[in-house]
This record gives sequence, structure tokens and C-alpha cells, in this order.
Amino acid sequence: MDRRKSIQTILLGAGASAAAFYGCRVGKEEPEIPALQKNNYFGRTPEELERLEKLNAEQLFDAHEMETIGVLSTVILPPREPHGGPIEAKVPEFIEFMGKDIPELELTLLGGLMWLDHKCNTEFGTEFKFATLEQQQAICDQICWHDPDVPLEEQALEIQFFVLMRNLVVCGYYTSKVGIADLGYKGNMPNIWNGVPQDVLDQHGVAYDPEWITKCVDQSKRNVIAEWDENGNLLT
Repeated sequence: MDRRKSIQTILLGAGASAAAFYGCRVGKEEPEIPALQKNNYFGRTPEELERLEKLNAEQLFDAHEMETIGVLSTVILPPREPHGGPIEAKVPEFIEFMGKDIPELELTLLGGLMWLDHKCNTEFGTEFKFATLEQQQAICDQICWHDPDVPLEEQALEIQFFVLMRNLVVCGYYTSKVGIADLGYKGNMPNIWNGVPQDVLDQHGVAYDPEWITKCVDQSKRNVIAEWDENGNLLT
């Protein structure tokens, strides 16, 4: 399930619950929830849909530039087993979309890609994507540091380019299914709560009933996933 579909599922679930609640209150039949059509980007305005379709139909980078972005992405963030790297996470496609969505990035991206090939040809006699990993790293080492005391927009274009690319690669990867799996993120997990601290209870002159505290605060079951039957009754 991709990022957009995840949001769609959440919204549809909330909408269905609200509709059912409304039907119970007024004594009417539950209103029919329209089925989600494929690729209709649920929750977006017509203007947003129109813009999205327009951007998807445009092409910012040619095939050579997309290949170069793919190679540079893996230099910046090498693939990690067993989940893969920027290519598997479709980071080049993400970067192209962002370049189209934010036109201010276009000059920096295109200019930086031209600089990479020119620099690599000058120093190693080949385009960046055909250079060895050591050669590619040597080129990147020249532009991967920026002066934090100088506004980025006042620094060399190639430095601005690398900062932008690094941010886009990391953002694109770690907001993808591949990157999230690499992080090992499992969603919200229950934390440990043993009740109100004893000193606070003493301060207010109150105490827990021993019988109920053992029922309500049982850390042995904190990782048990709740299950319900078909009627909505809690099983565990």
C-alpha cells in the first residue's frame, strides 16, 4: 500500500464510522458509502487532481539525467540489505516529481547534473554515471560540505545542488515503503505505565485498590494485540 492509499484507507474508515453513527442516531438506514475508485486520489480537490495529472504528464529529466540521478542517489545512500536502496524506493521518480512540483528547484537540479558530467569528464574522461564508485565519491567529496556561516544561496551552485540532492534522496527514501521497512518502524506501540507514581499518590492521600491495579496494569500483556469478534466484542 503506497503513501496515498494509506491515507485513503484511514479517511474511508473514519468516514464509514461517522456515517454509521449518524444512521443510528436518527433511526435511518446507514447511508451507502461510495466505493473508492482506482487512482481517484480520495480527499483531493478538483484543482489538486488537475495539477497532479498535469505534473505526472510532464517530463523534467531525460533518460540520461534520470540514470545519473539514480547513480548519485546510491552514492549518497548506498543500498541496504535486505530492503534495497534509492532505486527500489523509486527515489529518482520522487526527485523528478519534486522538481516539477517546485519549479524553483529546476535550475539547481539541471545545472548540478550538467556540472557533475563536466567535472567528471574533466577529471576522469567519462560521464558521472559511467565512472567508478571511487571516482564518483571523489567528485562528491568536493561539493558535499557547505559553510554553515554563509547563506546557502550565496554558495556555489554545485554545493547547493548536492545539499538539495542529499535532502531529496533521504526524504524520498525514508518516506517510502522500502525506507520505512529499513528503519524497522512498526507504528505506535504501547509504552510502559505502572500507574500514578507513589509519591504523587501519597501527596494527595489516595491509593490504588490492589485488586484493580493488577487488572488494569498488567505489563505481561502490554504487547498483546487486541482482537474483536464479528460483533465488535473485545476478545483479548
